[in-house]
Amino acid sequence: MKILMLNPPFFTKFSRSSRSPAISKGGCVYYPLWLGAATGWLEKKGHEVKLLDCPARGTTLDEVLASVNDWKPDLIAVDTVTASYTRDQDTLKALKQALPNSFLVMVGTHCSALPEETLLENKGHLDAICRGEYDFILEELAAALEKTHQPDLESIKGLSFLKGDEVVHAPSRDLITGAELDEFPFMAEVYKKHLHIPDYFYPSVLYPEVTIVTGRGCPFYCTFCILPQVMNGHKYRARSPEHVVAEMKWIKENMPDVKDIMVEDDTFTADRDRIRKVCQTIIEQKLDITWTCNARADVDYETLKLMKDAGCRLMCVGFESADQGVLNNIKKGTVVPKIRQFMKDAKKADIQVHGCFMMGNRGETKETIQKTVNMAIELDPDTVQFFPIMVYPGTEAFRYAEEQGHLTTKDWNHWLLGDGTHNSVISTPALSSDELVRECDKARIRFYSRPKFIFSKFVQMFTSPRDIPRLIKSGWIFSKYYVQELRATWKDLVTKKDASTGQKQPVSG
Repeated sequence: MKILMLNPPFFTKFSRSSRSPAISKGGCVYYPLWLGAATGWLEKKGHEVKLLDCPARGTTLDEVLASVNDWKPDLIAVDTVTASYTRDQDTLKALKQALPNSFLVMVGTHCSALPEETLLENKGHLDAICRGEYDFILEELAAALEKTHQPDLESIKGLSFLKGDEVVHAPSRDLITGAELDEFPFMAEVYKKHLHIPDYFYPSVLYPEVTIVTGRGCPFYCTFCILPQVMNGHKYRARSPEHVVAEMKWIKENMPDVKDIMVEDDTFTADRDRIRKVCQTIIEQKLDITWTCNARADVDYETLKLMKDAGCRLMCVGFESADQGVLNNIKKGTVVPKIRQFMKDAKKADIQVHGCFMMGNRGETKETIQKTVNMAIELDPDTVQFFPIMVYPGTEAFRYAEEQGHLTTKDWNHWLLGDGTHNSVISTPALSSDELVRECDKARIRFYSRPKFIFSKFVQMFTSPRDIPRLIKSGWIFSKYYVQELRATWKDLVTKKDASTGQKQPVSG
């Protein structure tokens, strides 16, 4: 069967696989992780599969239609997230008009969180949606479609569809196990076959890089994080250390231009025994590789040292806030003293840290924001990101905002600004949505304008030549946003000064 796995057209460099999908001000472009995994699985089952990543390549809808008209896939899986959903609806309509006999299914976080709404709003051009992990759902659906054009959809676990005007949900499907994940083809192999590796970029990761997933699910309960709440669950299901290291070895042997391997598990360090076994296996096999991972701020020094010995260069860590009350409200499961100790241990182990901070969570005020920015500067990670809270359907954070009347809109188009970067749709008595976005902008300027930071990057270019490509690329991409933010911050300062002295405020334009 011919199957098209489609990351549909939207903003160029938009990352649907991100936990907070948007255009990154640092230029980050994610691989289509879940489409890629399913592509490999379906190919293993004998299907002819194409993986098309439109945002990475800047592919237009007209180009997609020209491609499908030539190839005529039998089954098309269209990925969707909240921020791109409206545009994805347009893609669905165009595909159904071009290929009325093809079976169109939506996959991803938004349709998994809102299956009824998605089906009813797209009646006539959407045949079904997959709820949650969709690798095995698509396998079973493809097998059924090969037998008949009108299969018994209700027998396919995890599928939802319309029967007339009635939404029908087939029973839920069990999550894929760690042992089953070991049966999947290497994601890196799928990328090499279907994608253009230089298109993908993490500002903090050596360039070019390749991203792999060694386990699904997260055992923690952060209120804002959509993947465990909607897609992958709270049980961490991991591939065996041997299988993980085998993929790393494959990358080293078959993708010689790759300088870094990004391990994109929600929390690679969640299972301490397993991370140690992975590291020990790398060391035993004398595999000279560099890798990066997502981690929590609770890893002990001995484990960090072992990770460093095994080639770990950097960890992406969600600190989120310096205020313990805010951390408790979002169920982060950590305490500020442990965060500070973790950073000391990471520096002692000589592992760089990319720190992630989020503004606007429950209990946030201007005072707690300043507290967080101050701590970010005190911790002094190698790089940082400051995001306004992005709430998505299906998450506890979204439900709370809706119940409290903090959502400014439910028009999904407002989840992004006009340039595709993050917006905020949360306004509280303490902070408006515009203030949240501006506070994030100001925090970036404050962190990245420090002479200490700028000097450290110049030193890094001389002491670590392999960092030069990613420093130049991320610096160039970020600079245009940085200049805009500097101008906006200066305008705010002038406006406040004029207001305090009674002068007329400047007229823009």
